[in-house]
Amino acid sequence: MNTQNTTVRGLGYAFLGFAVFASHDALIKVLGGTYSVLQIIFFATLFSFVPMAVTILTDRSTGNFLPHHPWLVLLRSALMVTGMSCAFYAFSVLPLAEVYSLLFSFPLIVTVLSIPILGEVVRAQRWAAVGVGLIGVLIVLRPGTTDITLGHLAALTAAFCSAFASVLVRKIGNEERSAVLILYPMLLAIVVMSLAQPAVYLPPSLLHLAMMALVGVFSVIAQHLIIMAYRAAPAGVIAPSQYSQIIWATIFGMAFFGEKPDGWVAVGASIIIASGVFVVWRESRSNASANTPVLRVRSPRSDTGATRPGE
Repeated sequence: MNTQNTTVRGLGYAFLGFAVFASHDALIKVLGGTYSVLQIIFFATLFSFVPMAVTILTDRSTGNFLPHHPWLVLLRSALMVTGMSCAFYAFSVLPLAEVYSLLFSFPLIVTVLSIPILGEVVRAQRWAAVGVGLIGVLIVLRPGTTDITLGHLAALTAAFCSAFASVLVRKIGNEERSAVLILYPMLLAIVVMSLAQPAVYLPPSLLHLAMMALVGVFSVIAQHLIIMAYRAAPAGVIAPSQYSQIIWATIFGMAFFGEKPDGWVAVGASIIIASGVFVVWRESRSNASANTPVLRVRSPRSDTGATRPGE
């Protein structure tokens, strides 16, 4: 199969994967109107843990599950659980498109964090992209003219935690097995969320339990589709496809939640997306980035166990 065909196939996997993620987030918003996000995370992770664990345990090449960098693996796991909790909360209380607009600051945060953690050299053009992206975030938030709620802060915290976790996996990923990077965050999420259940548990209906299971299954399916996309096409082509989620967010928001597109959010999101795409483009150019921290992230989502770089 020629390069053009594999690239088209890779983009198809990517767009489908992020469409599944958008559906996953819409389900979270529906469930968030009734249940605590801690309960949603517990059941969603429990249902996604089963297929992931079976896949890993049946892989004879996995080896043992002891991390080479236990404290960094624990820190990354804690960041992913925190980021997932914040993202779930943001989706439950804010319009979908608004949440995505703030989450899309992820590559800009990765760029900044890669300097102290990876020793990345960021030159003027990428710094300018970070600055412009920050302006986009301010346009979305509009401090002084609209209330900045806990949901907005949660979305930004989710972006930060996800970016920090992604930079850490760039630092240790080549020395840690994928099984360790996938299972430890999931186990931590199950343990922490199970401890919270006595305080938040509400008996779910059969339909809602099925929806929680579907959140977990969608996460696994979307993650695998995105991995397949990166295997089929160059990272510089696939990475910008994550922004297609804003289209689904707008459609789902209007169709199911009565959310009307906000002009200022659209302007801010456009600026943030343009900044992120520019960072991806700069990293894809030869000699522009030593570590390509944004391009090497297979999934910017904090609710999945991202695979190590190169997979």
